[in-house]
Amino acid sequence: MKKLMEQMAQELCAAFEKAGYDPAYGKVTASNRPDLCEFQCNGAMAGAKAYKKAPFMIADDVVACLGENSMFSMTEVVKPGFINLKVKEELLADYLEEMSADEKLSVTAAETPKTIIIDYGGPNVAKPLHVGHLRSAIIGESIKRIGRYVGHKMIGDVHLGDWGLQMGLIITELRHRKPELVYFDESFTGEYPKEAPFTISELEEIYPCASGKSKSDEAYRNEALEATHLLQQGNRGYMALWNHIMQVSVTDLKRNYDNLNVSFDLWKKESDAQPYIPDMVNMMKDQGFAYEDQGALVVDVKEEQDTKEIPPCMLLKSDGASLYTTTDLATIVERVKLFDPDEILYVVDKRQELHFIQVFRCARKTGLVKDDLKFSFLGFGTMNGKDGKPFKTREGGVMRLENLIADITEEMYRKIVENRSVKDKDADETAKIVGLSAIKYGDLSNQATKDYVFDVDRFTSFEGNTGPYILYTIVRIKSILNRYLEEGGNPEEGRILSAVNGSEKSLMLQLTGFGATVESAFEEKAPHKICAYIYEVSNAFNSFYHETKILSEENKEQKESFIKLLGLTKKVLETSIELLGFSAPDRM
Repeated sequence: MKKLMEQMAQELCAAFEKAGYDPAYGKVTASNRPDLCEFQCNGAMAGAKAYKKAPFMIADDVVACLGENSMFSMTEVVKPGFINLKVKEELLADYLEEMSADEKLSVTAAETPKTIIIDYGGPNVAKPLHVGHLRSAIIGESIKRIGRYVGHKMIGDVHLGDWGLQMGLIITELRHRKPELVYFDESFTGEYPKEAPFTISELEEIYPCASGKSKSDEAYRNEALEATHLLQQGNRGYMALWNHIMQVSVTDLKRNYDNLNVSFDLWKKESDAQPYIPDMVNMMKDQGFAYEDQGALVVDVKEEQDTKEIPPCMLLKSDGASLYTTTDLATIVERVKLFDPDEILYVVDKRQELHFIQVFRCARKTGLVKDDLKFSFLGFGTMNGKDGKPFKTREGGVMRLENLIADITEEMYRKIVENRSVKDKDADETAKIVGLSAIKYGDLSNQATKDYVFDVDRFTSFEGNTGPYILYTIVRIKSILNRYLEEGGNPEEGRILSAVNGSEKSLMLQLTGFGATVESAFEEKAPHKICAYIYEVSNAFNSFYHETKILSEENKEQKESFIKLLGLTKKVLETSIELLGFSAPDRM
């Protein structure tokens, strides 16, 4: 369906053309002065120079050509040349009626659906997820959902770090602690045990212990480097241990990501890219892209227009070892081979921007990708505490993600029980649902590229621009609709009528913006736009609710209209939070 703003622009363009001006000036925007009008057209201001004419004269001509049969109840010229507009109530009601019947609620499906891979995980195995992993997961998941809603094929990849020195460190520490394990017996030829010789808790303790030793004990570090080398050469016992590490770690990672309502289509690992490295490196050498510099193999990626130094992209270290750059490039090779994507989007810490500039340029320069493959980098800011520094535990350490979720859930449980709005047996589950909204909305309502302060008290509040406030609004609508059903009403009967008061029209106008908001949020990779939108919708609904007697309305048709409008509001809000990655309870 054609969006309301598009319909209005169509009329303005026709009026500009009829008045003898370029129809391109007929763009319509939402008013920045809602006390004066609902929409505005500033095309006369832009056209003044081209036509050497005062903008208010152009605007007068255009309004005269709109005529009385247009879709506007008010067309007003305000000096120096703004055209202020109000839409007719009956046309607005008809539009919402059509929108409520549209499966996509006015979102236009992509004309040419694209295959887009999103890299939004990046955890290292054998390490617990911490708050530093939160933003990538939350932002990437939302963009994936929005992309699917507008019709693209979105493929989410966790891209696990599983092939570096950390594996050698874990194997070395296990050898020191349990030298009797069969994995270290080079003469063993039988089948290795199916059960891992460690739990996830033990594994999470082993790695930091080994990492600490390697920083102060050079012999230990060299042993770990050798173990890493042997693993990458396919040592049978070490490969068996690696499989155990992967199984135990991935099981735990999936549990933690499930708690965040985040899922991945691919659980690819750095090791999956290893088979592509030799041929890739040889190609770059053979074609003259790669050369030796102080023993390392590098590719120049600087360009003439660079205003700052862009160092060469390093493929191999002087000892022949690969780096993150190498595996990221090989991963691109694998993704192109397996999925032939139109775009690869990396949702990562903005401090990694230089690394990805090098990777993208190297991939293009060396012909690893076609010219029309788009690389996108969405670098997100830091999640900080109230002190303005990266979020930490009270003890000053990096907070585990599951502990953050538990703390927020506990705070929501306390507030829900205090409100006595939910029975005790349901309070736990409700607290989890509302707690997740507090975390995700608290993050996503900020522009991704900016740092923000994670304020537990503010994010868990039922008032203001928060996830719990949005959910409280949805629950309020659900309650009214349920009562209407209990009274014998059918929410599907009747149709949306013209607004009876200003607050109803404000709500109706807000609802018309859903399609444009979702499409813009995807184009700009900006979930915060959806957050800002549903906050405005929630405020508009609550104003309407407080000013209007809905269930006690005596006129049957008018009551059905109110209920139909509530149903559409609920659908818009629930669809929006689904795109953001959380849901609403039935009560709270």
